[in-house]
Amino acid sequence: MTSLLSASPSPAALRMTVYSFIFAVLISATSSAPTPLYHLYQELFHLSPAMITFIFGSYAFALLAALLTLGGLSDYVGRRPVILAALLFNAAALVIFMLAESGGMLIAGRVVQGIATGIAFPTFGATILDTDKRNGPILNSITAFLGLMIGTLSGGALVAFAPQPTHLIYAILFLVTVIGIVALAFMPETTAGRSGALAAMRPRISVPRRARGLLIRVTPVNVAGWALAGFYLSLMPTLVAVATGITSPFVGGAVVATLMLSATASVFVFRALAPQRVLFIGTTGLIVGVLITLAGIEEQAVGLLFLGTAVAGLGLGSIFANILKIVLPLAEGHERAGLFAAFLVESYLAFAVPAIVAGLAAPVLGLSMTAYIYGAVIIVLAAISIAATRTSLIESPAV
Repeated sequence: MTSLLSASPSPAALRMTVYSFIFAVLISATSSAPTPLYHLYQELFHLSPAMITFIFGSYAFALLAALLTLGGLSDYVGRRPVILAALLFNAAALVIFMLAESGGMLIAGRVVQGIATGIAFPTFGATILDTDKRNGPILNSITAFLGLMIGTLSGGALVAFAPQPTHLIYAILFLVTVIGIVALAFMPETTAGRSGALAAMRPRISVPRRARGLLIRVTPVNVAGWALAGFYLSLMPTLVAVATGITSPFVGGAVVATLMLSATASVFVFRALAPQRVLFIGTTGLIVGVLITLAGIEEQAVGLLFLGTAVAGLGLGSIFANILKIVLPLAEGHERAGLFAAFLVESYLAFAVPAIVAGLAAPVLGLSMTAYIYGAVIIVLAAISIAATRTSLIESPAV
């Protein structure tokens, strides 16, 4: 490793930290920018809810594939080349979105976008840790949620109040991405790299025996949290319009942004508490938040939707930030990559598959009824984890 890892960050290290944080947020914002547009795409391209969730799911599957194969590549070839690849894929995805005239093109754009995100997240995250070991973990905890919030909120605002709703948000993000590509030329490399890049691209998925029991017990709430995020990012703006009659893309985007803002805040609110306690609080918050949100759908009250989403977001952020803190220490150093890969497979399948099932069910059951059933399943899964982990996570001070 280079001198950028000194205890007191140099100006070059600080510059790379800021650069990595900003463009990690950008990649995340790009991934959520289509969310406020899905309802408009349904009308323009005559797409069903099922097609919308397939478009969303294609992103998650591509992201997972890129994470498992290319996520660790920057350790071997250097951070800057992989960052460049992520930004180029991101730019290509934005061009596809600007040119999109069908659901098929939207799927293509989401696949390329998923590859960009799958490359970018671990690489930017590693770069932030290279250059700022003290603040790196907290920065990495909030980049995804912060970017998702910015993408949905700005996308909703531009769709509602600016011209060219299916082009402007992508054009702005494309311009910022190009700026990032140019700025990368002036950023330092933070790792010397090493041989073995091809071998590193082979996915290694395994769960050590000592971690299996606890991973099984937290799996229901992990699935519940990721499934909730998947529903919000694919169908929630449409549900807001159907349930409340408020068709403004800004309001739909704002509801999704509230989930991400609350999830970001939870990282700071519960930072000082033990991970085991935070997971219990977060799981409870997820249940309460979903119940309030379902009441908002029943009462056609957008205020309850915002309130329930804010409470559920506190739970979502807490769950996301603390499961790995609890489970990963149960693996030896040489086992953690395989355990992390297994966690990613579980998480991103939960992110995509339930949302696709909801999209298939919505034309048959109606979107509101689908949301009731979806929310009920999330509540049951969270309750199962509370019951299954009560002794190991609440009564015991350590895992």
